[in-house]
Amino acid sequence: MAAPQTATDPTPSFRTRLTSLNLQQYVVYVGFVVIFVFFAVVLRDSGFLTSRNLINIVLQTAPATIMAIGLVFALSAGDIDLSIGSTVAVSALCAAMAMAAVPQAGLFIGVAAGLGAGLAIGLVNGILVAYLRLPSFLVTLATMGLFAGVARSLTQLRSIPVTDPLFTGIFGSGSLFGIPSLVIWTIAAIAIGHFAFRQTRFGAHVLATGDNSRAAMVSGIKVPRVRLAVFLISGAMAGLAGLLYSGRLQAAKYTLGETDLMTVIAAVIVGGTLLNGGKGSIIGALVGSLMMGLLNNGLILMGLSVSDQMIVRGLIILVAVAVSLRETAR
Repeated sequence: MAAPQTATDPTPSFRTRLTSLNLQQYVVYVGFVVIFVFFAVVLRDSGFLTSRNLINIVLQTAPATIMAIGLVFALSAGDIDLSIGSTVAVSALCAAMAMAAVPQAGLFIGVAAGLGAGLAIGLVNGILVAYLRLPSFLVTLATMGLFAGVARSLTQLRSIPVTDPLFTGIFGSGSLFGIPSLVIWTIAAIAIGHFAFRQTRFGAHVLATGDNSRAAMVSGIKVPRVRLAVFLISGAMAGLAGLLYSGRLQAAKYTLGETDLMTVIAAVIVGGTLLNGGKGSIIGALVGSLMMGLLNNGLILMGLSVSDQMIVRGLIILVAVAVSLRETAR
């Protein structure tokens, strides 16, 4: 009698599925929940869970979330933009100066000047990286310092008030149907960014460029145009963040955005975007930004100093980078 054949179970075991699980895909969501629960328990008597405090977290993280969208595109294409903080300051100052010079058309000229400055800086970065083939890290490190100096020299270290009520209402203190304008801008930017990144040919070209630029070029993708486009997007998002800062604070100053780079990079990396390109997540960047906002808010309520907050953010970046490189090596 023939020996019975042993059938192989096609269903993977629990251990196999657990081993093949992409931790990077879920680390931001798990981290968000863990941080939220931790502060909810530790700071239950300090007002952390009040609706006012939670809304303030969302409002405070809005500019960083907007910048994170642009950085997702840049990193996914295999580049990086370190000049976003300086772009925020220059854009805010240009908008405030333009509105002060032409108060009759405050809103329109302020938006044009702010976004125009962001696009101009993105264009400079994009041309140097995409067409002169210079490393994006060095290029944007140089333009970060360059435009930080420009922001300081524009007004001789003075802040410029933003008094146009229509501008401050749309980009800062206003609301629509009870929803703050900063939240509306964040939702709109996330929706458009996610659609462009996941549902359009351009988004696929960005990922292909970051995954393997030579293979992308052979397949017909115009890689220099894609790289130029991601820097324009990054500059535009930083310019919009500058408008949101100046609208909410009703003033523009050279210090705007200068401490945001570390927060934005942490949010984007923790959110699932790879440092070496080829993978990114707009929704992950949103959750990462909110997580960093929760962290900053909780640490402040706990009484920790700014230096302690920077140490914690740096540790989070180290953990995120370790997870990112581990997943890439697999």
